[in-house]
Amino acid sequence: MLPLDNPSARTMLIRGCTYNGSTVTSWDADLVPSESNIDEELKKDILGSRRTLIFIEGDDRSLDQPLYSLVFPNVTVVAKSSCRDVEHAVLGIRSATDLHWLRAFGIVDNDRRTAEDIVRLNGKGVYAVSVYSVESLYYHPEIQRKIAVRHASVTGEDPNALVIAAKNAALAAVAPHVQRLSERAVEKTLRDELDKHWPKQAEISAGRQINITIDVAATVNEEVTALNQTIADGNLEKIISRYPVRETPLLTEIVRKLGFQTRDQYENAVRKLLMDDSVALEFIKSQFGTLVADLALT
Repeated sequence: MLPLDNPSARTMLIRGCTYNGSTVTSWDADLVPSESNIDEELKKDILGSRRTLIFIEGDDRSLDQPLYSLVFPNVTVVAKSSCRDVEHAVLGIRSATDLHWLRAFGIVDNDRRTAEDIVRLNGKGVYAVSVYSVESLYYHPEIQRKIAVRHASVTGEDPNALVIAAKNAALAAVAPHVQRLSERAVEKTLRDELDKHWPKQAEISAGRQINITIDVAATVNEEVTALNQTIADGNLEKIISRYPVRETPLLTEIVRKLGFQTRDQYENAVRKLLMDDSVALEFIKSQFGTLVADLALT
């Protein structure tokens, strides 16, 4: 009978053993007690995992998991469906005193979070990646450049010409979508502004009238102006880092101009790059704030 089928079962996770000749002299193991105050879903995540877990947004088929498994090879990467689920998982493990041998962290998309929200998440062991989403890492201009160099070494093409062609095609592809991207980009900004005005307990008790006015059109128009200027400046890095570009043809245009047939081909090439190129790997690691250093702490 599996431990999860028996609520009263205690589970021992065998990590390894030490031999003296052919005789086992000691075992390295962890105990998951039956009375542990975590839900069954988290228990499933723990069983078979390493002692350090990183919970991420997405699912097993998303771009996040294979990338983060490369960037953080000595941890178990577990996908959760939302930012809230990531927070819940990290908090659940960190607050379980009988699981002191486990270390839990979380990674969520930036989604243009405020500095206050990022600090709040960090306090819970959850780290917002420095760019809008995982696509922003795969398609960062620095990664594009390295991919172009590798590809050109096989085809004999000029890598600089490939990068320039990809940039020009990307800027042209995003231009028709400025309005929609601007509206999507300010969604969280508007929600955060609304949240600031929710009545506190004292105001509710006093029965005070609260009037909230947010100029949505002005906020969107300001973003439209900023994005148009960014396109005019040719700042592709800023566009990829700050906007949900996966909702536009931009990524496909980059892939084609760099000499790949599909996004899958390009993204596989990026992961192979990270396996082979320590400089590229360190660049990606730098996008996670202090997470790499915090993972190294014992």
